[in-house]
Amino acid sequence: MPADLIGPVRPTTPPGDAASHTPPRELPADILRGASHRLGTFSLIVGVLWILGTGIGHIAGRLIQPEIDWLAFGDTDAIATMSILASLALFAYTRRSRRAPQFVLDLGLVYMVVMALALGLMFHWDAPPKDVPIFPQISWVGVMLLMFAAILPTSTPKLLVAGFIAAAMNPIGMLLSHARGTWSFGSPWNALLMHYPDFLLIGVAVVISRVVTKLGRQVGRAREMGSYQLTGLLGRGGMGEVYRARHRMLARPAAIKLIRPETLGGGDDDAARMAVKRFYREAEAAANLRSPHTVEVYDFGVTEDQTLYFVMELLDGLDLESLVGQHGPLPAGRVIRILTQVCDSLEEAHRAGLVHRDIKPANIHVGRLGLQRDFVKVLDFGLVKPFSAKNAQHSLATVAGQTPGTPAYMAPEMALGEAVDGRADIYALGCVAYYLLTGQLVFEAETSIQMIARHLQSEPRRPSERTQNQIPPALEQLVLRCLAKDPADRPQSAAELARALATIDVRSWGDEDAAQWWSANFAMQPRSPVSSLEH
Repeated sequence: MPADLIGPVRPTTPPGDAASHTPPRELPADILRGASHRLGTFSLIVGVLWILGTGIGHIAGRLIQPEIDWLAFGDTDAIATMSILASLALFAYTRRSRRAPQFVLDLGLVYMVVMALALGLMFHWDAPPKDVPIFPQISWVGVMLLMFAAILPTSTPKLLVAGFIAAAMNPIGMLLSHARGTWSFGSPWNALLMHYPDFLLIGVAVVISRVVTKLGRQVGRAREMGSYQLTGLLGRGGMGEVYRARHRMLARPAAIKLIRPETLGGGDDDAARMAVKRFYREAEAAANLRSPHTVEVYDFGVTEDQTLYFVMELLDGLDLESLVGQHGPLPAGRVIRILTQVCDSLEEAHRAGLVHRDIKPANIHVGRLGLQRDFVKVLDFGLVKPFSAKNAQHSLATVAGQTPGTPAYMAPEMALGEAVDGRADIYALGCVAYYLLTGQLVFEAETSIQMIARHLQSEPRRPSERTQNQIPPALEQLVLRCLAKDPADRPQSAAELARALATIDVRSWGDEDAAQWWSANFAMQPRSPVSSLEH
């Protein structure tokens, strides 16, 4: 897991209702389907009311004015007939259509505007009785706005636009009646003043809609996360959100990462299903890793709407990208201490047949574990890499798309789509070591394609040429060996790399050095960034 699963020593997000911190996202599919079903039922009821209202209106007209032909078909009857047909059509569509529920709900907003137009025309088509004053009033359009807000979970911008259009239908109906010469009510502004309460109800409708939508998200998240209760937002990015959580029974702190389904497969349903299968396979393998330097996976799964989630230990500290960004290059002894711990994690994973594929500073966490300082955890063993059939080979031709790995740390064989084993992680770890020693990337480039091309073709400058810090020659040679283009020229395993690191003669970075550094610096550290979520 990347740094987005890292909690600070002093959290900036207080415990509480996680939903209050939740960024807007799509509701679970079953809740959307239930809302579209309610829309169909509502449209059927509206259709029946139009039938009853029109029929009763004719009967009442006959009783009040016996001379009127109660079977006569007028303009308002035509409006009612069109409304009845539209309502029944929407009901049938919601019951038989295989369209996405969100599309059906958007269609419901269009239906609301159509019904508002019908009501505006119906009530203002003919002239009212003489001497009836013009005064502000709440109409059936306003009532309908509140009803739609209660049954249709929708975004605030959509509801505002549809609501203003719907509320405007009563003034439009009055202006059309005035243009026909059937109703004279003075200034055209009187049409707006008469119905301004309907516009005020738009705000009430927005509040109702937000409450309904928020409750839906809370229900969805509570169901999705099983035994874990979300207590605060840690971060968000292009792929999803990360939450602080605690187990309901064990009271164990954890971090939960949600990966939005639309980030999988690039819109390709088959590729998305393949990505979910890959997620299960690699998540299960990662959950079985037992190295103390591999972040522990507590739980994982896929929700009904294909959102990936996994639950991991919550860490104190920061990732290496943040560490170097805030404090500059590290001394050689500290770099060796960190790399050795990473090798412990990678060696176990490689022996289990699991290649990380995205070793980089943001995926290596250094922090405090119990009484230990500078304790390393390797994050994100390939659990959330976007995958699509179009880039399945991970070749240079597709690197502009979504590929596992990060171009600045990607081994040449991975970019070329060749067979990848643990030596690709060794290459990436060499890039990490270079960054820790110099504070700079091995290669600089403006685009991903150019970055990959440099990793394929260019030889790196010696780290000692790019920093004022002292770098032991043996360590420099070892880093450059890790950066060999040919995997056969690199250390052949993480264990071999760890043994080579242990032979380097340099002032070591011990527990006392680590304790002093953390005591002096970490209390002022800001929350770690959510870099990996931006992929």
